[in-house]
Order: sequence, then C-alpha cells, then structure tokens
Amino acid sequence: MLSFPYLLLAIAIVATLGTGVQNTTLAVGIWATPSFARITRGQVLSIKGREYITAAEAVGVTGWRMVWRYILPNAIPPVIVFATLYMANAILLEAALSFLGLGVQPPQPSWGLMVASGRDFLRVAPHVATIPGVAIMLAVLGFNLLGDGLRDALDPRLRGQV
Repeated sequence: MLSFPYLLLAIAIVATLGTGVQNTTLAVGIWATPSFARITRGQVLSIKGREYITAAEAVGVTGWRMVWRYILPNAIPPVIVFATLYMANAILLEAALSFLGLGVQPPQPSWGLMVASGRDFLRVAPHVATIPGVAIMLAVLGFNLLGDGLRDALDPRLRGQV
C-alpha cells in the first residue's frame, strides 16, 4: 500500500463512497495510516533495542510502565514531525480532489474548488485562481517549515547546535 499512488487511491475511495467532506477526510486518513504505522513501528522497534530499555528490563520495570515512561516519550517526537510534514501532503491531496470535483462540494470552501472555478477566468481576472494557488503554496511551505523546525527542536542530536 505504501507504493500505490496516493492520488489514485484517494480517487478510488472517493469515487466509491461519493464526494463530500467526510469521504475526502476518510480518503486522506486511509492514505496516511500505513505511513504513520510504519514510522511508529520503526521508532518503537528502534527504541526497544536500546541499552536503557534493556537496563530497565533488568531492574524489573513492567511492560506498561516501560511503554509510558521510556518508549512513548522517545517515539512520539519523530511521529509529530512526520505528522506536520504529512499535513502539507494532505492539503495538496484535498486540493487536488476538490479541483477534480471529487472532494469538497461547492457550498463549502476549498482552495481546490477556488482554483478550479478561477481557471475559466485566467485571462480576464487571473487573481481568482492565483490567490488560492498561492494560499495552497504558502500553507504547504508553512507546514514543511514547521516540520523542519520541529525536527531540529525535538532531535536530541541537534539540540545543542545553532
């Protein structure tokens, strides 16, 4: 599922279930779930192999306490960074679905709908399509910069560097 093109998956889900906010949200959620599971599982397995986990097991720390005290606090920061970076992709996916007419429907606002409705007026009033496009670009750039900043702030190897 990770190698399947996400836009085709989202189109198939929305085409099967119908258009609307709920189905678009469901398509984005189904698209994002395998990647989040892979990142979380990889982090947990990496942390479980570290020496301080072995030392905690040797001292007699129980399973749930180990999870809440040692594994979860160390596994969450990369998942948070990944979530902010994935938000940019989710915005692009929603805008693409709405642009194609498969996402959010006209009474509700969507940047993809605004770009789609403005493309007919590009010669007369280019701002109708370009302003929502610039808003999409700035939102995606903002989430990417936020993810990069969170990675720098939450990565213990980069905390001491300027």
